[in-house]
Amino acid sequence: MICSAKQAVVSIAGSDVFTRRRSPVPALASNRFSVAPSLSVPNCKSFGISTTKPLHITSIKGLGSFNQRPSIECQAYEADKSPIEIPEEQVRSEAAKKLKIGIYFATWWALNVVFNIYNKKVLNAFPYPWLTSTLSLACGSLMMLISWATRIAETPKTDLEFWKTLFPVAVAHTIGHVAATVSMSKVAVSFTHIIKSGEPAFSVLVSRFLLGETFPVPVYLSLLPIIGGCALAAVTELNFNMIGFMGAMISNLAFVFRNIFSKKGMKGKSVSGMNYYACLSMLSLLILTPFAIAVEGPQMWAAGFENAISQIGPQFIWWVAAQSIFYHLYNQVSYMSLDEISPLTFSIGNTMKRISVIVSSIIIFHTPVQPVNALGAAIAILGTFLYSQAKQ
Repeated sequence: MICSAKQAVVSIAGSDVFTRRRSPVPALASNRFSVAPSLSVPNCKSFGISTTKPLHITSIKGLGSFNQRPSIECQAYEADKSPIEIPEEQVRSEAAKKLKIGIYFATWWALNVVFNIYNKKVLNAFPYPWLTSTLSLACGSLMMLISWATRIAETPKTDLEFWKTLFPVAVAHTIGHVAATVSMSKVAVSFTHIIKSGEPAFSVLVSRFLLGETFPVPVYLSLLPIIGGCALAAVTELNFNMIGFMGAMISNLAFVFRNIFSKKGMKGKSVSGMNYYACLSMLSLLILTPFAIAVEGPQMWAAGFENAISQIGPQFIWWVAAQSIFYHLYNQVSYMSLDEISPLTFSIGNTMKRISVIVSSIIIFHTPVQPVNALGAAIAILGTFLYSQAKQ
């Protein structure tokens, strides 16, 4: 037990106060003396105080005089409830971490906005979403292979079991990626992302009816504005297209399964977020390529490429390269962010990302938006934010 006294400080063990009584030591000459007085604690016999933790006593009165019996005010508190001073190094470390996460988020949103702009430009001039999706995955795979070969990035240590657990994730990722690209080839970027903001509703429904998970009531209530807002935006969309709408819906469902498979398959795997997405891109590329050839084919691609070059010029090649590069970069940064933050913070960041994409695409492509349509989008995004809070 540690006693903090106004006139002096006495260090004694917890058992000494309550079980031992020491004899007073005679005073020495003048002011030079040492004291070990008998300390009795009145009215404290029934106190149940743990001796395993240090105890702070606010004051000891009468310790400086031998004519007075020392008295102890029994106003004590355990040490773990005393104010804790946070070291300056820890404060700096927390600040640096927050700055790092902020940079991740800003980079993630910026790269995503740039990707969506160039992706829409490419699809307007070259309406072949299967090849466009394939090129995005191929570019990312090539970038990571070069990074590993030049040792810019550490090569991941994988085995056959890793690729087995990654396969269902890659299938879901491939379907979600192609479906979203098909959607953006048919409707405005803003409309696709409004519908994709309904992904939490798919997540809850799939988890509830297929996995048997239950959620608190606020989570279910947060789905109402999500579903209602998406429905209002879809009904009031000026350039509504069923293929575009269904593509966004299929993308939502596929990405929900991707997240479920990823969570189950990657437990205990020591692969960083950047390398995990790189492996995911490569496997998705192998899955997608034969389907892209079967659905569209080289002849359609050649004719479409010549038409795009004649209309846009050589600048079209830069558009294709930019959308492919920025697709990989924004996904890679998002997975790197997930390594540093909680899923809740990530979902909030994803909601803010959609807002930035919707607003920027409306401004750049001069998308006509009715007030009711904007209201539906706002309600859906607000519901997504409420969902992330309710999940906490």
